[in-house]
Amino acid sequence: MSSSSPPREPDAPSPDDAPAGPRRPRRGEKKVRVHTPAAARRRTGRRVRPAWVVGAVAVLAAAGVGGGVYAAVSADGGDAGGGGHSDPPQAGGRPVTTITDDGQVAPLRRVVPPDVLAVSGGDPIPQAKIDALRKVKRVGDVIAVAGGAIQLQGRAVNTFAVDPSAFRSWTPPGTAQNTQLWTALAGNRFVTSSAAAGELRLSQGFPYPVVGRTVPNITMGGSGDLGLPGIDMLVSRKTGEDMGLVRNVAVLVNAPGVDPAKLTRAVKRLLGSGVSAVNLHEKKYQPTGGGQRSGSYLDLYKRAATTCPGLSWTVLAAIGQVESDHGRNAGRSSAGAYGPMQFMPATWKVYGVDGDNDGKADIMNPYDAIPGAAKYLCANGAGRGGKSLYNAIWHYNHADWYVQKVLNLAQAYAARYS
Repeated sequence: MSSSSPPREPDAPSPDDAPAGPRRPRRGEKKVRVHTPAAARRRTGRRVRPAWVVGAVAVLAAAGVGGGVYAAVSADGGDAGGGGHSDPPQAGGRPVTTITDDGQVAPLRRVVPPDVLAVSGGDPIPQAKIDALRKVKRVGDVIAVAGGAIQLQGRAVNTFAVDPSAFRSWTPPGTAQNTQLWTALAGNRFVTSSAAAGELRLSQGFPYPVVGRTVPNITMGGSGDLGLPGIDMLVSRKTGEDMGLVRNVAVLVNAPGVDPAKLTRAVKRLLGSGVSAVNLHEKKYQPTGGGQRSGSYLDLYKRAATTCPGLSWTVLAAIGQVESDHGRNAGRSSAGAYGPMQFMPATWKVYGVDGDNDGKADIMNPYDAIPGAAKYLCANGAGRGGKSLYNAIWHYNHADWYVQKVLNLAQAYAARYS
């Protein structure tokens, strides 16, 4: 759990040397062009060099099947790569989830809204830079993935190779909760965005030749909203390694409470000129037609506060920081509380909210848990302020030290964002 220090800005480190561009063919190396799955089938069994999409963000505005912003670059042969608890918050490590030996995925423990997506122009992002990114002030979570532009149904499709157990937390809540989808991915099937599935006329359960360094027939495991502009396909890390996707070609960054534009600039400076970074909160990356993309915790606190007139979002942010450090320690407490806002299950049954309209009130989902906390506080008089607010926070956790800590943090947030 976090301390009571006020929120801070991300560091602005100086960039290191930019990674080199993609490798040129060696003298005498034969270049193979693959245009259609039919051509790929005729070459099955040979090492096939995929038709990687190369360029900068502006050039790649329509690179993805769904009209996104990125196409990853690969070099041939690249490696893949609420209330009732009174214990003070304790420091703890972040939960680690991995694929189990039987091909199953770990249960969803939390949702991590991505704030920035950064993609290399060619070579893997150095591990030292990824490690440095994790140390930037207020950066909460960083995940690195392998990737590249494979061919499917005769089209270039920007693809990430991921650990399903870890990566599911970074997708929109409805997708993250779809265990069947992630189990299929863990079983070395591929998953696409809903847009790609429709445009390429893919059918779940059917095998398709996927053109990379090799041309395996891979079964489609399903589709859903991936929430990442320009990224239309996911494969398992094993499949990505077999296909020659580039390890550490992209990173997702989460930094609760930090201005996404400033965070994007800090990420760009640290990773260097060979990497393009996108602020996922920009309007042009928001879905059309009433869809909902993952937002930052700051956005969720502000949105939830509007459901309780008189309640400041800063109180919700302070509780979120004390309870779980904005979702980073959302597991079961010693008193039996769960989720980013640490509700007791019995309390959640009364005050749980379906904040993302997916038909479920999920105690682990910040889209549900944060408005649930606002509902609980409001029911105890938080919107009236003063002594009523004090009592409402006390009902959240029956300890005066807790109320004082929340109020002090709320003041710090108000001063920082006023």
